[in-house]
Amino acid sequence: MIPRYSNTETPKPTVLLAHWSKQVDPLADRIIRHWLTRPGALTAGLRELGELNLRVVRQGTVPPKVDEQAAIGLPEQRCVHAREICMSINGTDCVVARSVVGIRASCGHWQAIGRLGRRPLADILYDDRRVSRSAFETARIRMPHPLARLASITNHTPATGKNLTYWARRSVFWRGGEPLLVSECFLPTFWEIVRAQSRTNG
Repeated sequence: MIPRYSNTETPKPTVLLAHWSKQVDPLADRIIRHWLTRPGALTAGLRELGELNLRVVRQGTVPPKVDEQAAIGLPEQRCVHAREICMSINGTDCVVARSVVGIRASCGHWQAIGRLGRRPLADILYDDRRVSRSAFETARIRMPHPLARLASITNHTPATGKNLTYWARRSVFWRGGEPLLVSECFLPTFWEIVRAQSRTNG
């Protein structure tokens, strides 16, 4: 059974929690920049690194965050359907993701999200010609952003604890005029795996 949100887990959208930009932060090196702007399904790229597993951390109806409202043009009083997942490579948690869609759209053009289970969103995005995608926006995030909160409950062990800054990206998918916001956050363990393979491959 997929964990659901509870009332105690849904803080109200009160502050802007991240500065998203279409320009990649100049602090990003070549490897980070590549993954922040890599086109296509992220899961396809992760599978090239090893055995990929996906688990749903929780999903359900929640108030959106301010930066999510801005991305999909949703009035503050409206709730959204949110789905939070964690993806692991060879058993190591590496990426967390949060998808947000309006309630009406979650029962209409994006109703397939509720039936995904442990399958990735890519299963309903990249083979559908009716789906289009916006340009990427990227950010460096930290607590209390929902992606950072999600990262903090995974099995990775950040050396700097709550002060850890994560690299993240997001884009909006459109189907039938309805937006779906997908935000992805790379854990420190992901960069360790990528850099190790880069050294191995020379």
